[in-house]
Amino acid sequence: MPGRMDEIKGSVKEKVVRATGDERMRVEGEDQRMAGKMGREVGGAVDQVKGNVKMGVGKAVGNKRLHAEGQIDDVKGAVRRAG
Repeated sequence: MPGRMDEIKGSVKEKVVRATGDERMRVEGEDQRMAGKMGREVGGAVDQVKGNVKMGVGKAVGNKRLHAEGQIDDVKGAVRRAG
């Protein structure tokens, strides 16, 4: 959830700038928001790749538990990417 928190903090800073006109804060807020979004999306993609690998290996060796863990990781990654 750290990525989402950075997105929220960045968005708040960007909104504060509308009232204050502080260009430095606007850039800082935009950077923080984008870094949070990218961190969340990359982390979610990693979870999905890990899940797909587990599902493939689980299916190949007939390990239902490993396959199920892979499905969970895949869904967790999709949710994380969606925010």
